[in-house]
Amino acid sequence: MTATIKESVRGTLRQESESVGNIFEKLDMGAVEQLVEMLCSLEGRVVTAGCGTSGAAAKKIAHTLNCVDCPAVFISPADAVHGGMGTVCAGDVAILLSKGGETPEITQLVPGLKKRGAKIVAVTENENSELARESDLLLKIHVASEPDRFNMLATSSTLTVIAVMDAIAICVMDRNGFTRETFAVIHPGGAVGRRLLDR
Repeated sequence: MTATIKESVRGTLRQESESVGNIFEKLDMGAVEQLVEMLCSLEGRVVTAGCGTSGAAAKKIAHTLNCVDCPAVFISPADAVHGGMGTVCAGDVAILLSKGGETPEITQLVPGLKKRGAKIVAVTENENSELARESDLLLKIHVASEPDRFNMLATSSTLTVIAVMDAIAICVMDRNGFTRETFAVIHPGGAVGRRLLDR
């Protein structure tokens, strides 16, 4: 491995780890606590949505919530406006991800989600965005910069969003009395399942 590659990898990993490590001091803990309470008292299920890299993060968040017995589903923003909105019910919590908060495919979901009776949680770095203004709860997650030379590739920011939502999922897991037995029922497959089922 050349020194240039080594230093590039080191620099990226350092910046990403710093972004995650520094986010706690920037978080609005009131918003975090409110989101945890919403998820712990969920009457329906969680619906996540995002486009591009935010969409990949939204899928991961939905999967993690399912793993801790908090029912969640990812909906494609494109499909949602072509009938997919029918999956949304009163009592649902919609977690919408958009770094800039102005993604048209995401903001266009808000009116329909509200009419269906869902609460809107905006996860964005832009507190003045349309998504933030139209949400019931804003979870602002902002990192200083991305590690690429254009400061454009959603890497550190996406990793930090996922890390914060992981922390929230674990709070829900702990507060809802999630047990090893429940975990084994939900996740019987793979190495995790073998560990859970191996008494």
